[in-house]
Amino acid sequence: MAKDNLSVVLHKVREEYPQCDIVLENREKPEPGDNDVVLQMHSVGICGSDVSYWVKGRIGDFIVENPMVIGHEAAGKVLKCGKNVHHLKPGDRVAIEPGYPLRDDEFSRHGRYNLSEVFFCATPPDDGNLQRFYRHNADFCYKLPDNVTYEEGALIEPLSVGIHACRRAGVTLGHKILICGAGPIGLVSLLIAKSMGASKIVMTDLFDTRLKMAKELGADHVIKIDRSSSPKTVAEQVAHLLDGMPDRTIECTGAESAIQTGIYATKSGGVLLLVGLGPAMVNVPIVDAAVREVDIRGVFRYCNTYPTAIKMLESGQVNVKPLVTHRFPMEESEKAFHVTKSGEAVKVMLKCDPNDQNP
Repeated sequence: MAKDNLSVVLHKVREEYPQCDIVLENREKPEPGDNDVVLQMHSVGICGSDVSYWVKGRIGDFIVENPMVIGHEAAGKVLKCGKNVHHLKPGDRVAIEPGYPLRDDEFSRHGRYNLSEVFFCATPPDDGNLQRFYRHNADFCYKLPDNVTYEEGALIEPLSVGIHACRRAGVTLGHKILICGAGPIGLVSLLIAKSMGASKIVMTDLFDTRLKMAKELGADHVIKIDRSSSPKTVAEQVAHLLDGMPDRTIECTGAESAIQTGIYATKSGGVLLLVGLGPAMVNVPIVDAAVREVDIRGVFRYCNTYPTAIKMLESGQVNVKPLVTHRFPMEESEKAFHVTKSGEAVKVMLKCDPNDQNP
């Protein structure tokens, strides 16, 4: 079989950073299983987790031990359908939900399939979708409306994190919100929190460019952090800007100091939601949270979010287009990864179709 499926593959080759090389390989074109579709890929965004696998060769217990195709924020066009697929047809443009449960268990039966044993694109040992052609479970491919672009389809993946985060935090009308981190996940959390009725939102970050984007997308206030900033001092700044402590804090960095800020800042009886994944062990003022009944909640990816995200994009309720600041053909993937790692970009989009480099 001809190997004409250009793919972007991580190879772990060293112990110093970056531990992986980014290699362009021609692999075999996939064929659909009975419940699958084969897609011609169009747009794939680079996520911070992709960069972590490239640089560190791992995220927690997920370790790149064998060559792995990278990429999980993606959209493409249906080329072929398996015999049991009836809701899609060749030519349909779809967004790809990268994770799906591998068996029917108590979590999937209760609608929390993100907590089940799952296949997830570009999470070892599972290959991702930064390829010309890719096969996926058809039930987790969602047809895009005509007014939603491929790039918006790819951005449904990070947008889903924001939807799940705001649902888990219980964001509602009138809430004051602190969002730590103005990267892509912080920014989509901003968009969703505003759409759910948050009254005032303050965002923190290390980079002026990201804070500028946050203001443009609707943040009421921003605070530039430096690595010496005291968590208690930042919490006091937040309370001053919001005219009171935030009802909900959404922590998107994983940094120990930001988690500490989140606890000190959040209103008694409020919720601190942990989205960012940092070190496995962190020091936090847990007694401060306990005696003030600040609930600390976690999120793991998302579930049941893609239909909601598509409706929000179709109606214009949220606009994710400004998040894409850089575009590269997939042949320039290594350059794109360096740009992402530098922090100069908000969202880098890779284009997989050589005949269509449009959004």
